[in-house]
Amino acid sequence: MTPDVQTARRIAQDHCAAWTNRAPGDVAGRYAEHTIMIMNGGDPMKGRSEIGDMAAGFMADFPDLVLSLDTVLVADHHMVYAWTFEGHHFEGHHKETGNHVRFSGWEEWDLDDNLNVTKSLGWYDGVDYKRQVAGA
Repeated sequence: MTPDVQTARRIAQDHCAAWTNRAPGDVAGRYAEHTIMIMNGGDPMKGRSEIGDMAAGFMADFPDLVLSLDTVLVADHHMVYAWTFEGHHFEGHHKETGNHVRFSGWEEWDLDDNLNVTKSLGWYDGVDYKRQVAGA
């Protein structure tokens, strides 16, 4: 199936809701079984398990996180979805830093015929993210 703009928007909204509802299994479930995700040109995450672990880590560090959809673009089996992440940072073992963090980014998704993500390339300003977490 090739998604239209409304379907792509629904997919992205559901993905944002999974993040906001702190449901790492639902985040991972958006991806195909043998998927790959690369953020900011870093090491690839492979498979739903690694993506679910990454999502759970962010959810632990930002228990009040909200992921909002900014926009979507779609062409054939490819879509771009832009988002904004917002929340208060907690360091490990629930030691609150209290630092408010807000940053935006986007992901390019390749979709299979079931509209699951087979490949995700994403970007956000990592330097700004680290600065906000540190409260600088």
